Amino acid sequence: MEHPENDEQYTGLTVNSGVAQPPIVNPYLAARRRRRPMPTASELVEGILRGDITMLSRAVTLVESTAPDHYALAQEVIEKCLPHSGNSRRIGITGVPGAGKSTSIDTFGMHVLKQGGKLAVLAIDPSSERTKGSILGDKTRMEKLAIQPGAFIRPSPSAGSLGGVARKTRETIVLCEAAGYDTIFVETVGVGQSETAVHSMVDFFLLLQIAGAGDELQGIKRGIMEMADGIVINKADGDNIGPAQLAQAQYRSALHLFPPTESGWSPEVLTYSGYYELGIAEVWDMIDRYFDFVKANGYFELKRSRQARWWMYETIDEQLRKHFYDNPEVQRLLAANEADVLANLRTSFAAATNVLDYYFTH
Repeated sequence: MEHPENDEQYTGLTVNSGVAQPPIVNPYLAARRRRRPMPTASELVEGILRGDITMLSRAVTLVESTAPDHYALAQEVIEKCLPHSGNSRRIGITGVPGAGKSTSIDTFGMHVLKQGGKLAVLAIDPSSERTKGSILGDKTRMEKLAIQPGAFIRPSPSAGSLGGVARKTRETIVLCEAAGYDTIFVETVGVGQSETAVHSMVDFFLLLQIAGAGDELQGIKRGIMEMADGIVINKADGDNIGPAQLAQAQYRSALHLFPPTESGWSPEVLTYSGYYELGIAEVWDMIDRYFDFVKANGYFELKRSRQARWWMYETIDEQLRKHFYDNPEVQRLLAANEADVLANLRTSFAAATNVLDYYFTH
C-alpha cells in the first residue's frame, strides 16, 4: 500500500497522494547542459584559417588547459597553424600600474582597425596568490575594442606561474596569426618578471609612463628601460602637459647613458594622451619607422630566430620541472624531507640533494 496511514484501523487519518512533480522552469535547460563534443585538430585548424572566432577561442582554451589529454591535441593544432603564422606585428605594452595600459590599447587598437587591420589583444592578468583567482577585467576597460568585429581580446590569468602562461601566450600568438590577425598586442601585468617574458615574444616593446607621480626615474628598473624600443608619456593633457614634457626630457637624457641597442635603433620618447586621443598618429609613426628600420638591416628576422630558440629551451625547462614535481615518489620524498627541514633534523641543501639524487638515479 502506498500510504499505510489510510488503512481502516487509522480512523480519521487520511493522506492524499499530492500533486505530480512539475517540470523544470526551462525545459530546454537539460538539453543545453550537454557539452559540445571537442572538435578534431583538423576541424579546429580549418575554423581558425577561415577566421572563425569560436574555433579560435576553443583552440586557445585548449592551449591554456592543464589537462594532459588536451596537451597533445593543442600541440597538433599549433603545428598545423605554424606555416600560416609569422605575418603580424607583435607589440608588447608594459608600464607601471595606473599608466593607462588598457586605455592605450583601446586607443591604439581603434587606430589599427581604422587603417584596415585586424587586431588581437592578449593580456596577462595577475592572479591572487591566496585564491589563485583572477579578475580578467581587461575586456571591460577596452570599451571600444570589445565591440569591434575586427578585434579579438583574450585575457589570461598568470595563476602564479608566469613562465607557463607566457609560453601559452606565445602559442596563442601563432593561432591568432593563422586566423589572419596582422597586429598582436601583448599587455603585461606591469610588475615582476613579466616584462622579460613578454619582451621575448614581441617585435616592438613599448613602455608607458606617466608624469607628475614623483621622481619619474626613481623606481624604474634599468632592465626595463634597456628593453624598451619606445617610451610614451601618457596623460599629457591639460595642466599635465608641462610635467609630461619635463619627464620626456628626463627620459631622453637617461637613454643617452645606456649603451647602443643591438638593433641599431635609438629608442624614442614621446608624449600623448590616451583619454583625449592626442598624439596617437605620432606614436604609431614611431612604430612604423622601427619596423622599417629593423626589417631593412635584418635585425627583425634575427630577433625572431633567437626568440624561437629561447622558447625551445624554456619549454624544455618547464617540462623537466613538471616531470620532476609530478613524480609520485618525488612528492613523497619532498614531504618527508620538508618535515625533516622544519624539524631542524636536516639542512635545506641536504634535503634538496637527497630528493634530487633519487630523481636522477631512478
